[in-house]
Parts: sequence; structure tokens; C-alpha cells
Amino acid sequence: MKRVLLFVGVNLLVVLTLSLVVGVLGLSPRIHSYGYDLRQLLGFCAVFGFGGALISLAISRWTAKFALGVELVDPSHPRGSAESTLVEKVRILSSRAGITTLPEIGIYASPEVNAFATGPTKNRALVAVSTGLLERMDEAAIEGVLGHELSHVANGDMVTMTLLQGVANTFVMFFARVAAFAIDQALRGRDGDRKGGLGPFAYYLLVMVLEVVFMILASIVVHGFSRWREFRADAGGADLAGREKMIHALEALKRSAELVDDRHAALATMKINSRGGGLLARLFSTHPQLEARIAALKALP
Repeated sequence: MKRVLLFVGVNLLVVLTLSLVVGVLGLSPRIHSYGYDLRQLLGFCAVFGFGGALISLAISRWTAKFALGVELVDPSHPRGSAESTLVEKVRILSSRAGITTLPEIGIYASPEVNAFATGPTKNRALVAVSTGLLERMDEAAIEGVLGHELSHVANGDMVTMTLLQGVANTFVMFFARVAAFAIDQALRGRDGDRKGGLGPFAYYLLVMVLEVVFMILASIVVHGFSRWREFRADAGGADLAGREKMIHALEALKRSAELVDDRHAALATMKINSRGGGLLARLFSTHPQLEARIAALKALP
């Protein structure tokens, strides 16, 4: 229930904020007899497409901590050997990666063997690991996982993915409205009979359906880039922690029986692993299969 309320509340706040921006800028799209003012429509779609993505990125650390119950580790006063080891490894790997500000370090309770990184910039990042990872992985594997996550941070992957998602959102909204208008005009006939065509409710329902269809298609591109980004983060993790440790970490994940618990996939946007599946599932997966990632690391010169 907490996650549902968070999702609803955040999205309501985003919509209200962006609606205010659109109103102030005078970008609310209006349909004329000849169609949309395309520049105005594109501006409207860009505000919502990029605005929602950027706001989500800006509050990503807070959202993850609240929704997953992440407890931050105090780098100055770690509690116990596990926290001390975690802080020391993050500190060393961050220095190697050129990250000047130590990321927030967190632990969240989950039997899932996993970790994620998020945050608006590389100097305002959060790196969190599950209790399952700390309990089931040895130090070498944990270092490999942390190297992967900190490579995401150093590469600015959170920002890159946000901008790519903003572009996708913008053009999905834009083309859905253009296509809906074209269909509406076609139904009216050549004479532009105002009694024909779609009514207001049917028109906006069609826009929503087209947005879903176009977003599915756009997701193929976005997820394809995300998979490429994972290979790059693996290579970066190998540079930071050592290739053998990175391979060891992925092999440990592959052996883990906790991979079935994927309840936090929507929030752990930089998760170290994901489920496999058939061709269609892989096409829409944000992460490559672990076997492919291990093979790619072994093939590095």
C-alpha cells in the first residue's frame, strides 16, 4: 500500500506541476480545422515527456529509499564488519572511478541477491545493496557488484537513460495525437462533415490507445540501449574491481536461487540482474542474460 500511495502521489504531483508549466508557457495544444499547431504540440509533448522523466530522476534517491525501506550507512560510523567492508569498498572504487563525492550507501531488507544505483548526478548518487546480497555473496563478488554499480554512476547512465526516455515520451505523445487527428479526419470524409468522425471521448480514448502502442514500440529501442549500457557497466566494473571479480559476481548471481523475487524491478532501475526468458521477454528486458554478460567479459582483451 505504501508503494501504491507513493506512485499515485508522485505522479499526481508531476502532472499538476507540468500542467501549470504548460499553462504558463501557453503550450496547451488546440485542434484547428487544419489540424494541430505542430510546434505548439511538440512543445507541449516535450514539457510532459522530458518533465516527467527529469522530475522522476531528481527525486529518484528519495523514492527508492522510501519505497524500498533503504537504511543509509553512516560512512563515519559503520555498524559492524559488513557495513565497514561495504563503505571501504565503495570509497576505494569511487576513487578509482573518478567520483569525487562519496555516494550515499544503503542497505535494504530483501532476500533477493541484488543491488542498484540511482541519483540525478554522479556526485549525488545512491548505491544500495540487499541484505540477501550481503548474506549470500563473498567479498570478491560484492566488490564486483559494487564496481558494476559505480561504473553506472561514473558513466552518468541515470541521466542518459532519463534523456532517452524523455525523447521517447515526447515523440510517443506527439505522434499519438497526430495519428488520432488523421484518423478522425479520415472518418469525417473529404467534405470535412463535422457530424462525422470521432467524438471528444472517443478521440481521447484513441490517443491513449495509440500512446500505449507507440510506447511499446519505443520501449524496444530504450531497452536495447539499456542492455548495451549493462555490457558497458560490466566492462567498467571489470576495470574498477578486476575482471575475475566481475565474472565471479555474475556467476554468483546466476547460481542464486533468489532470482525469482523481482518485486522491486520498477524502482531498482539499475539492478545488477534480471530474469531471462524467451525472445520477446529478452527484447523488452532492460538487462541482457547473465550468460551473455559473462561471455562478453571473458572475451575482453
